[in-house]
Amino acid sequence: MKNKMTLLALYIPEKLTYKNVEQALGLKLKKGIESTYYIELNEKILAYTQFNVLTLINYTKDEIIALLKKLDIKWAENFEFATIHQDYPINIDPELSKSFTIDNEKITLKEYSVLNLIIVSLVISQSVALELYEQKLSEYYEISRNLIDESNTYSFFRRSKLSSFAKQLVLVRHDMLIDLLMLDKPNILWDNEDKELLYNSLFYTLELKDRFDVVEHKLNSIKDDIVMVMDLANHNHSSFLEWIIIILIFIEIIMGIMEWFRH
Repeated sequence: MKNKMTLLALYIPEKLTYKNVEQALGLKLKKGIESTYYIELNEKILAYTQFNVLTLINYTKDEIIALLKKLDIKWAENFEFATIHQDYPINIDPELSKSFTIDNEKITLKEYSVLNLIIVSLVISQSVALELYEQKLSEYYEISRNLIDESNTYSFFRRSKLSSFAKQLVLVRHDMLIDLLMLDKPNILWDNEDKELLYNSLFYTLELKDRFDVVEHKLNSIKDDIVMVMDLANHNHSSFLEWIIIILIFIEIIMGIMEWFRH
């Protein structure tokens, strides 16, 4: 057994289910904790989550490229630059005085444990998926800025774009809460103090709660701005309709007067 391993977690933009992964690789994945499906092969571990993050432990770069090609990933040979990814060294040290130690540089475990490695895989997968939302925020800010700049002119299509974007923001927040499991600790950890401590320590080290709170706050801030602009657009729409009604009434009065003089 190797005492030094490397974990690589990378986001797969192509929408794959764990069944797709099984079929492409010719493997049968086991259900791990929460949304993680995994398999252990010759001291290598492959894990895949519902939020499209593939985690590989003890794989060489050539093996990673070969595996991505089996998944029909076009950017397989350039994966280090083509997608969001995070890596973490993992050491096994039987002389460790406690079950594990974690710092920003590495994770050290007292013993090789598939469950421990699956816990590590899940938390780092969450970190990768959260990084995707962090990157998307710049796009959302740009879209919201353009919509706000255009808010001073009335347009039915602009109101439709505002409504569609507000709905998109709500769905993104929903996906973060449900898919990434940020607020729900895996059930299996409640009965195992050591595993729960490992999960909590990784969660804290990677600052997932703080990062999630920042992303959520920014999303809510953008949504509030868009809702305000929508209220303004609705007010402009109401004013537009009122002016149309006033003009129609005025035309009807003029036509009535003309009809009166005609007779």
